[in-house]
Amino acid sequence: MPEISIRGRRMPESPIRKLAPYADIAKKNGRKVYHLNIGQPDIKSPEIAIKAIKNIDLTIIEYGPSAGYESYRKKLAQFYTKQDVKVGYEDIMITTGGSEALLFALGSIMDPGDEVIIPEPFYANYSAFSEESSAKVVPVISNIESGFTLPTIEEFEKAITPKTKAILICNPNNPTGYLYSESEINQLGELVKKHDLFLIADEVYREFIYDERDQHFSVMNLKGIEQNVIMIDSVSKRYSMCGARIGCMVTKNREVIAAAMKFAQARLCPPTIEQIACEAAIDTPQSYFDEVIVEYKERRDILISELNKIEGVVVKTPKAAFYCIAQLPIDNADDFAQWLLEKYELNGETVMIAPAAGFYSTPGVGLNQVRIAYVLKKEDLISAVRILKEAITVYNKK
Repeated sequence: MPEISIRGRRMPESPIRKLAPYADIAKKNGRKVYHLNIGQPDIKSPEIAIKAIKNIDLTIIEYGPSAGYESYRKKLAQFYTKQDVKVGYEDIMITTGGSEALLFALGSIMDPGDEVIIPEPFYANYSAFSEESSAKVVPVISNIESGFTLPTIEEFEKAITPKTKAILICNPNNPTGYLYSESEINQLGELVKKHDLFLIADEVYREFIYDERDQHFSVMNLKGIEQNVIMIDSVSKRYSMCGARIGCMVTKNREVIAAAMKFAQARLCPPTIEQIACEAAIDTPQSYFDEVIVEYKERRDILISELNKIEGVVVKTPKAAFYCIAQLPIDNADDFAQWLLEKYELNGETVMIAPAAGFYSTPGVGLNQVRIAYVLKKEDLISAVRILKEAITVYNKK
């Protein structure tokens, strides 16, 4: 029998989705599963986007342009400009989700063996995207005690080698919920300028910031390194349209855009009908976002309050996004997460969590941590944490 590729063997499993079969079995056996494991918002998508889909009048669903519809890109450029991110439509490439945008970015700038520095914990698929691009992830560790602040510039300096090509950040951060300050972004900008590196920023959670004193600062606003910067964005979280699979890559570097276009042409075009919905969604009223932010802030506060009632749990209040990393009084979060789905229930209910070790690339780190997404309604979050509390007690006695 022929063997699969080395790359296929090296591709990491998703720590978020690998437990899905156990959840499916639990549900088939009649148990209710509270999903704290995945960032699928339960917020309704904007009505204006749904109406755009319902009102589509097409006789042929044709191929679209490889870079995405020009009308959508122009409207998106106007959207960013209103957020003080001044770009033109020619700086924007529409992609099949933010995932493809990052794949195109890495594929356009990384050669086999090149290194990308990423503060960890980081979104688990960054490892997969890097593996697909034959790039090596070099982690710099942030820790739960500091609330996952940006590692010091000295730590980044130590990680830089002749093979270093880029630094990749997620701001606001998935999985920690940390929001990098303008000062921290400027420090990274100076480092990138000093070593002539690319700076890639995944900014898909830019709207989800909960305290008025905090503001999102985009890497697109860094001065003097416009050719070094690539921004990744998506509609998935902004409009609760994860299934639309529409994202974008934004950069003023014409060579990067030209290289990415080759990848874009190879996959022909991004989804067309979904672009129509996303173009309409840009006109979503501010009241929609105001209500969403109030709701998520309340969910965040309830979740953190309930987690802090569990003896031995360490968790910091996230500033943004809708995730937190919690350190549990257990030895192995992978085993615990599977046990929750296979063997535990409280009044016919259990919880699905994402073990955090999969969000680190450094072996042995994060073994007793989990990522929790507060995308459920407040009553469900309270119930889920109550189950978690009881489960930890039972698990540690077995």
